[in-house]
Amino acid sequence: MIISLVGLMVLGLAFFLTIRLVTGRILGPRSLMSFGLSILNSSDVTDSSQGDFKNVIFLHQSVGRGLIDQGHVREILTKNGYRFWDHDYNQPGLRGPDGKYLGYGYNVPANNTYPDGLSEIFAQPVYSLPFNTFSGLLQHETIILKSCFPTSNITSDEQLEQKKQWYLSIRQTIDQHPNKLFIVVTQPPLNPAETNLEDAARARALANWLKSEEYLQGHPNLLTFDLFGYLAEDDPTSSDYNMLREDYREGADSHPNKLANETIGPLLADFIMEGVQTYQLLSPSSPSLTSQQE
Repeated sequence: MIISLVGLMVLGLAFFLTIRLVTGRILGPRSLMSFGLSILNSSDVTDSSQGDFKNVIFLHQSVGRGLIDQGHVREILTKNGYRFWDHDYNQPGLRGPDGKYLGYGYNVPANNTYPDGLSEIFAQPVYSLPFNTFSGLLQHETIILKSCFPTSNITSDEQLEQKKQWYLSIRQTIDQHPNKLFIVVTQPPLNPAETNLEDAARARALANWLKSEEYLQGHPNLLTFDLFGYLAEDDPTSSDYNMLREDYREGADSHPNKLANETIGPLLADFIMEGVQTYQLLSPSSPSLTSQQE
C-alpha cells in the first residue's frame, strides 16, 4: 500500500515536471484543467482544417471581442463557409465556430498579447498537440494576432524600435510556417485622455510600419489589417490627430465604441476572406507555387 502510494506520488511529480518542461511554466488548478481540455479536444480543432485556410483563429483581448461581437465578424465568415474561432483572455478562453466558450484555452503566458508577449509565444517550441500557446494556434490554418491599445503608449523612439524588433522576431517564425496564413492586426489608438501628440505619432509610425513593404514584402503568408488606421483621427490639424477619433469613443475610454465595431467588423471579415482567397493560390500545396519553386 505504501509502495503504491509512493509510486503514485512519483508519477504525479513526473507528470507535473513534464508539463513544466513542455509548457515552460507551472500551471495552477484552473490552467491545468484548461490545458487538459485543450489536449482532449485537439482533434475537434484540427478536423476543422480542410486545406482551404478557412479554419481561422483570432487571438485578441477586449477590443477584439467587441469587434467580433458587435461587428458580426463570426456571422459574416460563417455565412461564407469559414470556421472561426477566437481566443480572449485565458478566462474566458477559446470560443468555437458556434460562438460558445469551450471552457478551455491555449494558456497565453500572463495573458500577455502585447508585442513582447506575442514574440514570446512565437518563440515557443512546436508540438503536434497544444502543449503551449503557439502549438495551439498552429492547429488552425489562418492565425490572426492583435495587440491591444496600451501598445500605442510609445513614449520614446527607443520603445518604438523595440516593438519593431519584437514584430520582426514574430515574422521570422512566420517564415518557417508557409503552410499557415498569418494576419497581424495593428494595435488600436489611445483615447486623447491617455496620450499626447508625440506618443500618438509614434503609435501611428508603428502601425504604418506593420503594413509597409518593409515589413511585408517577401513574406507571402503574412498580411496586415490596419485597425489603427480605421480608428484613428487622420486630420493633421486636429488636436486628437492619431488618437481614437471622436465618433468612435466614449468619454476617456480607449475601447472603441459600438459604432466603431459595427463599421470596422465587416471590413475585417472581408479582409480575412480576401487574404485567404489570395493565399489559396500561393499555398505550398498548390500546383502554381510548386511550379514556381521548381
